[in-house]
Amino acid sequence: MTQTLAAIALLVRDYDEAIAYYTGVLGFDLLEDTRLGSDKRWVRVAPAGPGGTSILLAKASTDAQRARIGDQTGGRVGLFLHTDDFQRDHRVLTARGVIFRERPRAEPYGTVAVFEDLYGNAWDLIQPAA
Repeated sequence: MTQTLAAIALLVRDYDEAIAYYTGVLGFDLLEDTRLGSDKRWVRVAPAGPGGTSILLAKASTDAQRARIGDQTGGRVGLFLHTDDFQRDHRVLTARGVIFRERPRAEPYGTVAVFEDLYGNAWDLIQPAA
């Protein structure tokens, strides 16, 4: 049996705001934006490059969902963005206003720094060790 993790859902306040951030600031590609009626859309973004898992931008529609925007993992890092050039991407993201919670550091698994997205979700920017 072959399986892949196709997408993960990320709660957002507004579709267009989220699309603008993930494509304009993080440089992701907009893979799909399909209107499903009323105020619901199927919106997927993913880092540029071949294959991989996409993020389904899911507009919060209840008070319980809205309360979890930016804190879906209880404050822990829950998203991991791999890069082939940490210094380049760290520099570009910083110039675009991305907030890094820490200085870059070397770990056995690679060079890493935690940053926040538009909503405060914690991400690792990682250049995996060779």
